[in-house]
Amino acid sequence: MEERSLRIYDSEKTFFSKITNTISKLLIPTRIGINGMLISIKRNNILKVYENLHSTEEQEKKDILTKKLDENYALYLEAIDKYIMDSIYKKVKNDTAQEFEKEALSQYYVITHLKETSYAEYKYKKQIYLIGLDYQNVLNDKEKLIERYKKFYCTEVENLYKGLLKNYSIRLAENISDAEKQEIYNKIFRALEEYISNVLPIKFEIEKNGTYKDILDEFDNFDRFSVGKLDQNDVIEKNMILLGLSRKLFTHSLPLVVAEQCYIKLLKDARSLIVDTKVLRKQEKAYSLLINIIEEYNIKLLSTKIYWEKPALREEYKKFWDKFKEIDTLKEKNYDEYIKQKEILFIRSDLEKVSTNENKYYKIIKFYKNKLVELGVMRNLHNSYISDGEYTKSTKKSKAKKVRKEAV
Repeated sequence: MEERSLRIYDSEKTFFSKITNTISKLLIPTRIGINGMLISIKRNNILKVYENLHSTEEQEKKDILTKKLDENYALYLEAIDKYIMDSIYKKVKNDTAQEFEKEALSQYYVITHLKETSYAEYKYKKQIYLIGLDYQNVLNDKEKLIERYKKFYCTEVENLYKGLLKNYSIRLAENISDAEKQEIYNKIFRALEEYISNVLPIKFEIEKNGTYKDILDEFDNFDRFSVGKLDQNDVIEKNMILLGLSRKLFTHSLPLVVAEQCYIKLLKDARSLIVDTKVLRKQEKAYSLLINIIEEYNIKLLSTKIYWEKPALREEYKKFWDKFKEIDTLKEKNYDEYIKQKEILFIRSDLEKVSTNENKYYKIIKFYKNKLVELGVMRNLHNSYISDGEYTKSTKKSKAKKVRKEAV
């Protein structure tokens, strides 16, 4: 026996190794195995407490149930986490996992990696992930359990997304680089898309009293982008719709100052797309999108803005808003003229903003001025632009001294 114990065996070929691997595969807990039973028990416990909490009106009882809900919630998440490590991890390691299980483990490690860089983001995203994983399991269960769980799921996940968006808003207020800000903007748009794609449709099913009827059109508009390959123009338009929906769904979690920064990012993206696009048809499509973003930015955000850092900006916006309301009266009388005048107002407003940094935005400035020429409110003379056709003939000597009035 001593001699035999010193012999080296190929672990992949020995009989004992093969039978051990086979037994290991057979004993791995499946979705309906030991871990599944533990999750089911803890899920039922938390649903009972959740339903009791929302059915009682006594404050003292509510406080007790809230504390109990927090305790059961922690145990419930722990059971799901254990299921991933004890079941999915082993199945992936032994190459017996299904595709959804491989994808689940991959997402799990991506989220876990966040713990090193941003604990708050990790905390919210991991909870969203764990509850979402169990929600997929519940959908295969009895109809009664599905209906019970949907209410709990929507409430908890909505609160988690609110916390996640609030965390991103706080990080934007910190002293970080432009690259880091761009990354956070993208994370905000991804979080909004996840919530609106995965959670909002379930809330539509549950809330049958018309709570969300005012956003159904916007949701349908967003839903157009859920299939097919999106180009850069589509991505910007989708983010614009997401931002518009956020003003109704996450008013407090995504403060107005952060939403304003996101709109400014979309404006910059649309301007860049216009000047970088060589195909005329695509350029016009990007220009049309820019006009829509300017309108959304002014109507859904600036018109609701109460606090302005500089009073002069507030007065300037008041003039813009009065002009916009005046143009809006044309909608019923002469729609084509309404579209034209609105376009002129928007271009001039944005032209004034970008003209403060002419070196950076010289391409879009030139594009805007050409558009105003096309619209008949500007004239092009000797590579210069004069607004409203106010120009006079003069000698070469006087031309050198003349200050031309540009459209703003």
